Amino acid sequence: MLLKFVEMQTVVLKSNSKSELKLLTDLAQKIGIQVKYLSESEMEDLGMLNAIKKGRTKKFADTDDFLMKIR
Repeated sequence: MLLKFVEMQTVVLKSNSKSELKLLTDLAQKIGIQVKYLSESEMEDLGMLNAIKKGRTKKFADTDDFLMKIR
């Protein structure tokens, strides 16, 4: 048996217009795309995760130097 893996794609939409966002989400659902609304906490978590991934250098920081910089 041959298994085929499909890569999932994610899009985040943010709008000031509830009616326009509803139009887009209704269309997405109609064509079989799963829609999920994120809470403010979930959006903050994603933002923090993205910032952590961007800042990750795989190097260890000197503890004393780090503490001096944040004081």
